Amino acid sequence: MRTSRLLWAGLAALGGGVLLCAAGWYGVSGERFTARQVPYLASCTVPGAALIVAGAVLLALAEVYGLLVADDPTPLPPGPVEEGGVLLCLPGGTLAHRPGCLLVAGKPDAVPVDGRELAPCPVCEP
Repeated sequence: MRTSRLLWAGLAALGGGVLLCAAGWYGVSGERFTARQVPYLASCTVPGAALIVAGAVLLALAEVYGLLVADDPTPLPPGPVEEGGVLLCLPGGTLAHRPGCLLVAGKPDAVPVDGRELAPCPVCEP
């Protein structure tokens, strides 16, 4: 959802910037003296160029965010918790994890929760 918002905002900024630059060019081309061209540069061309840059940045952010966060994440397969397994936590930790969770996998100091009240891990969602 956030990726599409960034994408549309980037496209809108890019389109607005192109329109402003075109309007500035059209205004400048109709004036003979430099002093009468400056207002078009200040009010159309410079803000239009800034919008084009902002649109490009928003489109790049949409691409990067889309790579980092999947729009349609695949659900985790049923873990050992659903099959009667035990939850794990790290010493001094505040989260309960499935045994296959990436945050506790391969860590020898992970211990069973043993009835302690811990928040569920946002990654494995036990």
